Amino acid sequence: MTTIGEHVELDLVPAGNHRRAAVVTRDQLLAAATALLGAGMRLALVSGHDDGTSMRAVYLFTSGPPDRRVELHLEIDRSSPQVPSLAGVSFPASRFEREMRDLFGIEPIAHPQPRRLVLHQHWPANWFALRHGTGHRPEMVADAGGFPFIPVEGAGVYEIPVGPVHAGLIEPGHFRFWVVGETILRMKARLWYLHKGIERLFEGRDVSSGLELAERISGDTAVGHSLAYCLAIEDALSIEIPPAARVSRSILLELERLYNHVADIGALCNDVGFALANARALGLREQLLQLNGEVTGHRLLRSGIRPGGARLQRLPGAGELSEVSEQFEDLIELATSNALVMERFTGTAVLDAAHGAELGVVGVAGRASGVGCDCRVAHPWVEAGAEFSETVRSDGDVRARFEVRVGEVRTSLALLSEMLGRAGELDSVAEIGEIVGSGEPAWRRSGVRTGLRSGEPSGLRSGVRTGLRSGEPSGLRSGVGITEAWRGAVVHRVELGPDRRLTRVKVVDPSFLNWPAVPVSLADTIVPDFPLANKSFNLSYAGNDL
Repeated sequence: MTTIGEHVELDLVPAGNHRRAAVVTRDQLLAAATALLGAGMRLALVSGHDDGTSMRAVYLFTSGPPDRRVELHLEIDRSSPQVPSLAGVSFPASRFEREMRDLFGIEPIAHPQPRRLVLHQHWPANWFALRHGTGHRPEMVADAGGFPFIPVEGAGVYEIPVGPVHAGLIEPGHFRFWVVGETILRMKARLWYLHKGIERLFEGRDVSSGLELAERISGDTAVGHSLAYCLAIEDALSIEIPPAARVSRSILLELERLYNHVADIGALCNDVGFALANARALGLREQLLQLNGEVTGHRLLRSGIRPGGARLQRLPGAGELSEVSEQFEDLIELATSNALVMERFTGTAVLDAAHGAELGVVGVAGRASGVGCDCRVAHPWVEAGAEFSETVRSDGDVRARFEVRVGEVRTSLALLSEMLGRAGELDSVAEIGEIVGSGEPAWRRSGVRTGLRSGEPSGLRSGVRTGLRSGEPSGLRSGVGITEAWRGAVVHRVELGPDRRLTRVKVVDPSFLNWPAVPVSLADTIVPDFPLANKSFNLSYAGNDL
């Protein structure tokens, strides 16, 4: 029995690599979640589940270092699917709950804003895409009405609607501005025009077919998502990864970080009219994409990550990395020596630490505001090495997000150079059939009890007590994969049936957590700086609109 905070005791038992799990009741959920958040953990994922005769909600809390993962499993009455809302203690929880309500029909009781999140008004009511047995989607509602924007009123206030269709090659999203003069009073971002039913498409697939889908969740994050997916599969099946494959995977992850950050640095310069820097960045990006194609056979690094390991066609050369580093430093010198560029970046679209922490912002956006952590440190699956250096800023403006990207490119280049000395076989993949230990996951075996490992806060006295009952249906294996993709933390939670086909995959892209930060940062920013501010976050529509 482990005490969390001052009043909550959880009977946590092993549920996979670094993971502990407990079943809670509706009356216990809020106290347990509050205690875990108070102990410094973050709510990384909430997943709804339809098990046929019953339903479940799984809440994943994480922190690190050391790597700690705690799951709370809540059984739900299918005839009246409800959960107590955690919106009062966690803003990310409020959005996870609204997503779960839209897709499963699970009502968050006492939620302060229970309106739809994922599904637009024309989606038919009482049809829930991830509930089993719902049948084909009914006809869309023709006269659904408009979105209930909360207006801003006052002398001189006017609205500017932007999108969802944009000029150029950009995915759809609608932005509604309330403005006085050029100053933004409020902005509302409306997304999910690209909702594709990704999580439903995973159901029934085998592991290999699931990987193909994971690679395509968000095209610029093929490595981040495929790696999180494979780590989750390997957690579920207790697969031991060869050391050489761990290094190869890390190489691919840093190559993906490189080409994306280089492109963003150029695009930020372009948004303030410095096209020369953008042209240099695009040339360097193309060079990196060609290198990617030679390393994996695909410019976006698909096919390199495999369940059980990695397969590369060749490694980057030390000379190639040196050339990239030299060109990158020339690019940064060009950008930072331009006083007008730096002036436009400084003080623009500020996300302060307090708002960043409250919103649960992760990745580049979080570290630019002095909050969040890097999953390469918090949840390591390979030793980062002496060359790793986490780049953190505190100003929270466009310049801080620019500087975090610059620091991460330098760190990635240093890590790649160091990892070349540790790289082994190009083709290093463990067989999926090689499962360590019993055929039944340890946390399903009777009589197993454990508390949180070292670093977990200890507390006081008495409180909520619960043991882990059959939180998952018999025969299921679950696994969690967490990785630091170039935008931030990507989390996958998978469940596999006895036939090793996927029964549920829950995906959290960092953009889901970070989109609410964009409107907050725009308060008192002028309208002409919106493209610059938006690009400084550069969030994924596809990764959000699953």
